[in-house]
Amino acid sequence: MTQHKHIMVGAPDPELKTSPIVEDINEDNAVLAQEVEDMPYCLFNDVSFNDGEYVCSGSGALLHCEKGLWVSMGGCDPDNP
Repeated sequence: MTQHKHIMVGAPDPELKTSPIVEDINEDNAVLAQEVEDMPYCLFNDVSFNDGEYVCSGSGALLHCEKGLWVSMGGCDPDNP
């Protein structure tokens, strides 16, 4: 797995805005993709991250911002992805 620089963001807070998190970009997620309208950023707990940035959530999931959606890229632990 390629090493990515990522920020620890904790767990999503239901009181704050977080962009949708999906397992991967595919046809099943076409509706979600239309809802976010190819945004140039993603939100995680009301914090904006640019398209292409990586974060590590509180559950240990590595998330990649792709046009307004967080896409799960596996785990944050490089020794156990």
